[in-house]
Amino acid sequence: MEWEEVRTKFKQVWGYGDFRPPQGEVIANLLAKRDGVVILATGGGKSICFQLPALLQSGLTLVISPLVALMEDQVQDLQRRQLPAATIHSNMTKNDRWQVLKNFGQWRLLYLSPETLFSPPVWEKLCHPKLAIAGIMLDEAHCLVQWGDTFRPAYRRLGALRPALLKHKEKNHPPIPIAAFTATADPQVQSELCACLQLQDPHVILTSPYRQNLALHVEISWSPQGRKERSIKYIRSQQGEVGLVYVRTRKDSEELAAWFNSQGLKCTYYHGGMIPKERRQIEKAWLEGAYSFVVCTSAFGVGINNPKTRWVLHFQSPLTIAEYVQEVGRAGRDGKAAAALMLVSEPTGLLDNTDRNRYQFFLQQQRKIVQRARQLLPKLPRQGTYEEVSRMDADAPAALGLLHRAGKLVWHDPFHYEILPDACSLPAVDETATMQMQQFIRTRRCRWSFLLEVFGFVAEAKTMHCGICDNCLRQKQ
Repeated sequence: MEWEEVRTKFKQVWGYGDFRPPQGEVIANLLAKRDGVVILATGGGKSICFQLPALLQSGLTLVISPLVALMEDQVQDLQRRQLPAATIHSNMTKNDRWQVLKNFGQWRLLYLSPETLFSPPVWEKLCHPKLAIAGIMLDEAHCLVQWGDTFRPAYRRLGALRPALLKHKEKNHPPIPIAAFTATADPQVQSELCACLQLQDPHVILTSPYRQNLALHVEISWSPQGRKERSIKYIRSQQGEVGLVYVRTRKDSEELAAWFNSQGLKCTYYHGGMIPKERRQIEKAWLEGAYSFVVCTSAFGVGINNPKTRWVLHFQSPLTIAEYVQEVGRAGRDGKAAAALMLVSEPTGLLDNTDRNRYQFFLQQQRKIVQRARQLLPKLPRQGTYEEVSRMDADAPAALGLLHRAGKLVWHDPFHYEILPDACSLPAVDETATMQMQQFIRTRRCRWSFLLEVFGFVAEAKTMHCGICDNCLRQKQ
């Protein structure tokens, strides 16, 4: 395919004259049917990198995504452009799902979760010998590592996807490239993605997460009331500029939004438990300026681009640096000055233990899953199917995920597993990600320097002094 033809299609659909680096490189790689790992900063235009190749080739491109809101946003955008895209997920009505399945052959892009991908009606359609598969794209790929061995074990089965599909296809079926896209993947996560997805000589495209226009600040709040008062003061100091307030639970988003409104700050809440129609209305209202800010969980913002966003307030700290970088990355996408403030409890937890309790609860939940998996390990058949062990015990899929991550289980296809002979124990919960977040909160060095080192940009981190984070400003003074 001539490159001019690629650029013409890009301009025709999205209206841009040329690609931003490294979009062109990613697109050329996928058109060459080559596997890839793409780490591209938030706002870097990742979705276009796999949407355009899908439109330029025949066959169906599967886009595996963790969030219903993200799938719906991208599909609605594609459909507005009159492009053949669809999504299928558990929140849809039975009739809507049936319509997508009925018209399966007409889609170029199909967005779905790993769980839906392996559901019998969808899998049966995907395995039809005549259905060409153009590619498999894993969006927000860090979720495979973040959730795949506990909360979303279906992610661990994705490595067996490509060979299983090719087994059902005609002999002359072209290669099926797999590409993993994310804004946040340190070297360990990159290695995990390559291993779990069974990528073949992947082309790795790595861009720095550094945003020179984004000032990162962390402040201690000495009491729950003090945290609220500081939030009010910060939001009012923004003088109506567009922003987002992040909290960690659905309940917190509702309660905090109600409190802000009682203090005369007009806003609303947003979380993944709301029906799609409500979420779309809130996104539209925020984009159009009806609300200057929204109190939200991590479900908001992924795939929603508002270049006017000037600030992000973390009312509570995220659990991991990956979450933090994703969320602060919503601000300053237009290149103009933007700020991110994170409020944290005082270090001892004596005056305000809410942050400490949330961290401990999260780790406790993970430890419970590991402990339950250890109890189940002697009872699991050495060879079996995902469906059988799921019926046997609701916690069994997580046990399979943990075994796979530990290298003690193989998937012969997405449905049949084998536990290896030496699998007699499971490793403890890996607390590295949560410890990194705590180190970031406490560090006195340039905050961007810290983040760059975490994501593998060690040389750049050594010379980094952003000059605008709280630590750099303190050193200046």
